[in-house]
Amino acid sequence: MSQSFVIFDTDIGDCALIWGERGIVGAMLPESRVRERVARRFPDAIEAEPTGPVAQAVADVRALMRGDAADLTGVQLDYRDAPELWRRVWDIARAIPPGETLTYGDIARRLGDVALSQQVGQALGKNPIPIIVPCHRVVAAGGRTGGFSAPGGVATKMRMLSIERARTDPEPGLFGDLPLAARPAAPR
Repeated sequence: MSQSFVIFDTDIGDCALIWGERGIVGAMLPESRVRERVARRFPDAIEAEPTGPVAQAVADVRALMRGDAADLTGVQLDYRDAPELWRRVWDIARAIPPGETLTYGDIARRLGDVALSQQVGQALGKNPIPIIVPCHRVVAAGGRTGGFSAPGGVATKMRMLSIERARTDPEPGLFGDLPLAARPAAPR
């Protein structure tokens, strides 16, 4: 199956989308070596100008990274070769709207067993299509950030959540409207 890719700029840096005949197969978050990462993960992909639904996905990712409302749930994805549990986790994460978050436990409960929380984290850590499968919107309990395996780690996660004006705690509070990076740390 042939694959193509495009590298494009956003307000937080260069990103990439990789697609095949059945939809988007990969995405790269901003980093200085995005082209090298594409070549390493998708060595046979050819750089191409996106058209149709892929061009729209690029425009929507750019809008989202500007802080504009953008709905990426309609973007056609192809992760059919991934384990079923991972696909289910990614589908749940994909339904989280911008500005909102779920915890790993929330997703595990939606899967039917809170004991799956660790597997939820593992599936999100293997997410091949960040931003479109918005794993950055999944946080640990109590408003803690949890991990983030993309370039830039938790700092990138916090930046994306801040752009989306996300709340990590469902309860309103004294610091609820502050940027996420400025929120006080949760007690241990």
